[in-house]
Amino acid sequence: MKMPSIGMGTACASSPVPPPTEVIVAALLDAVEAGYRHFDTAAVYRTEEEVGRAVAEAVEKGLVGSRDEFFITSKVWCADLHVDSVVPALTNTLRYAPK
Repeated sequence: MKMPSIGMGTACASSPVPPPTEVIVAALLDAVEAGYRHFDTAAVYRTEEEVGRAVAEAVEKGLVGSRDEFFITSKVWCADLHVDSVVPALTNTLRYAPK
């Protein structure tokens, strides 16, 4: 399976007054229904949990066969780039991955 060259970003969801979690998850599920399989997030966007929830719900609702159909990209924030901070930052990001 090739990674899609077009994905949906979630940065705008981290605006000063972000939309409610359920609105973000619903938008992501709409994107899955439209064929999106690549989603971009970051700890600084504060949308990693919503992306994880949307992936889990998409599988649960049968919109996709498994979470293996998704490509999720995230980023380590510049404050976490010290050698002692990268692994904890990645671990924090991965806690939102659906099991």
